Amino acid sequence: MTNSGIDTSFLDPATKPADDFFRYVNGSWHDSHVIPADRSRDGGMYFLRDAAEEHVREIIENLASQEPGSRIGALYSSFMDTEAIEAAGLAPLLAEVQPILEASTADDLVDAMADLDIQGHGGPVGWYTSIDAKNPEKYVIYLTQTGLGLPDESYYREDKYAELRTAYQAHLQRIFELTGLAENFGLTPADAAAAVLAHETELASHHWDAVKTRDADARYNPVEAKQLDASFPGFPYQRWLTGLGISLEQAGTVVVNQPSYFEGLGQMWQNSPLFIWKLWYVWQMAHSRAPYLTQALVDENFDFYGRTLSGSEQLRDRWKRGVALVESSLGEELGKEYVAIHFPPAHKAQMMELVEDLLEAYRQSIESLDWMTEETRTKALAKLDAFVTKIGYPDKWRDYSALEMTDDLFENLRRSAAFEHAFQLGRVHQPVDKSEWLMTPQTVNAYYMPPANEIVFPAAILQAPYFDPQADAAANYGAIGAVIGHEIGHGFDDQGSKYDGTGALNNWWTEADLQEFQKRTAALVEQYNAYTPAGLDPEKFTVNGQLTLGENIGDLGGLSIALKAYQIYLERQGLTLETAPVLDGLTATQRVFIAWAQGWRMKTRPQTAEMLLTVDPHSPEEFRVNGVVRNIDEFYTAFDVQPGDKLYLAPQDRVKIWS
Repeated sequence: MTNSGIDTSFLDPATKPADDFFRYVNGSWHDSHVIPADRSRDGGMYFLRDAAEEHVREIIENLASQEPGSRIGALYSSFMDTEAIEAAGLAPLLAEVQPILEASTADDLVDAMADLDIQGHGGPVGWYTSIDAKNPEKYVIYLTQTGLGLPDESYYREDKYAELRTAYQAHLQRIFELTGLAENFGLTPADAAAAVLAHETELASHHWDAVKTRDADARYNPVEAKQLDASFPGFPYQRWLTGLGISLEQAGTVVVNQPSYFEGLGQMWQNSPLFIWKLWYVWQMAHSRAPYLTQALVDENFDFYGRTLSGSEQLRDRWKRGVALVESSLGEELGKEYVAIHFPPAHKAQMMELVEDLLEAYRQSIESLDWMTEETRTKALAKLDAFVTKIGYPDKWRDYSALEMTDDLFENLRRSAAFEHAFQLGRVHQPVDKSEWLMTPQTVNAYYMPPANEIVFPAAILQAPYFDPQADAAANYGAIGAVIGHEIGHGFDDQGSKYDGTGALNNWWTEADLQEFQKRTAALVEQYNAYTPAGLDPEKFTVNGQLTLGENIGDLGGLSIALKAYQIYLERQGLTLETAPVLDGLTATQRVFIAWAQGWRMKTRPQTAEMLLTVDPHSPEEFRVNGVVRNIDEFYTAFDVQPGDKLYLAPQDRVKIWS
């Protein structure tokens, strides 16, 4: 008998699918599953991440034992050598903060912060290099807001986070007690903590909120590097940029993501005493290095960021944290080893067939949209035709030969940071490397990159419950097919749709079509604004429909188009949705929907659920399921959804954008 690809043991027969489809599909699992003590949530993707983590651990430990002098072996061993770390104590951190403590002028401090940036310490100015959104053939430097120890600017001002602010201040005090750093400023740990929190609160007041930060047009503000100080007076941006190791001529035009933040930072730089900036920066350094210091600091760091902020009950095993460190520093070198063992070429071929069906389904859908004019439709189809698909792993692996590791953990952290720093600066205004991946093959995730107009699916996600080459096609189209559709959909969401087929940030819409698109997306925002995750107070916590809009468009388009793509597949087999076989008592259409919902099975601790509502552009998993299916007509037929059912929406209220 054909494997349906559906785990029917997850189903909750006591729940009516028309009332709560997420619970109908995942209820039995949700009731019985216990979140592991060392994490804040658990579910489908985490099972794959656990498997990938174990596979990578095996690779790392083999290298560490067989080739201890290798980059991977040396970095991992230096992290696992707890005796050496405890013996070193605070000495590595105290040596690093010395240039900050010795800075006697504002210029001295800027110079020290620039040097330390190269070693992996962030300051009040964030930066990265990426594809130029207006000229997608080259890389450019982006400057961005940063500097907060809490997850988001709203944590510093909203009443619902008052208790967390109190806990954060206690954490700051404890870090100052453990490190003794406050004594350098003649302050008690309590006074130092209060001063840092006040300083970060002022920084946060200049931050853009999460919704505004999503706006691709608002974020693109080109400024000549030579004009930064004049454009944003108060902070010596040009001196800082030069201190990073790039001349103003080489930097050329940079893109400022949040101009008002940089204006506010300039005012703060002029008005806040030098010692406050120094105090705040040594806290930032202690925060950055705490996971790599003595057990007392590791435990304190976990106590706030793990237990209090996220709800985790137990610190992750050291080997898991060691694997994560190697992943972050040598990801593609590990990836090359990973795919050689864990990604058969046949998987890639089968995935390509799925992708082609999804693209064809989008093409057919766009061609038949009744709300879009021919002028915009032609450009939408041209963008779809230009999509680039990357599956499994990169064609060209990153070269790490210039990076040498030692048996000293802090030295390895600095070398890794300097290596990445040089890589980022070295490509400024250079031609874009079309083969580059932003995720490693062992990452359980996927992404769409607007300026490259590409969809990318790492090898590690191409496994059950998302992709099972032995399962019936309905499950694969409902799971990984809808994920593919979701990523393609990002090219046409509220922000991705601002980029044309070349990847340029360039409006290709007629005014009438854009207004109709925005009318439809506004209806989706309104729907999601009404949702509160189970177990949270709806008076305090609701989904932010504007923050999650892009992902919600991706989900709605992804599942709708996956169903169309499955029909294209069936046509090749001489079948239809009605004549496709019934498996495990489920019709083909039902299996597509259930596969989507099983892919998003997740259980989350309340603390993390609250935090994600503020910072995560994805909706909670229950609404990635329920919020989507209620807008798709086929769901009503497949599960006999009628007026009065909780998921029922009148036909005129169902949002349809790309299907």
